Amino acid sequence: MSKRRGPRSSGAPDARSQILESARRSFAESGYDRTTIRGVARDADVDPSLVIHYFGSKENLFAESVELPMSPELFIGRIFDGDPGGAAMAERLVRVFFEVWERPASRRPLLGQLRVAFSTGQPPPMGEFVFDLIVSRVAEHVTGPQAELRIEMAAAHLLGVAMLRYVVGMEPLASVSVDELVAMVTPRIASYLESG
Repeated sequence: MSKRRGPRSSGAPDARSQILESARRSFAESGYDRTTIRGVARDADVDPSLVIHYFGSKENLFAESVELPMSPELFIGRIFDGDPGGAAMAERLVRVFFEVWERPASRRPLLGQLRVAFSTGQPPPMGEFVFDLIVSRVAEHVTGPQAELRIEMAAAHLLGVAMLRYVVGMEPLASVSVDELVAMVTPRIASYLESG
């Protein structure tokens, strides 16, 4: 049986869903960094060109497999377009981060990844994705002493708030509006990102 290839075979109704299912498995089992387009294609029994035809890139494949509300390019644009200063960039970063968590469709796979990470001790694919896509870009704008540590502290702060709000459901944190949350968290994130 030959593998389905490129755009001419893209009409197959189940090829796209098979690719997504294969991608979800691979990201969950192997992580973001070790998942490849070729590996996903092999598991879905399609040609790698069909994966590229449907999704364009590994980043887009991951974003769709975890139902992120926008493409990686839009994430990057929303965070990094505009004033690169610590406070302005921090506000955009915090808002985009919590908007993703607010959507039930993207929250479910994020929670699933965290559970797997806690049970296996392996970093969740979302963490690797965020590092590759966003944290490395933030590093281009962060200077001064212990820049890498400060970026990691910002990431830890965001994830800690997300855990208490969306996983533990701690009140009143779980009930404040996103605007209130962004207003409270942004100054702390900015303090990590601004040079000391």
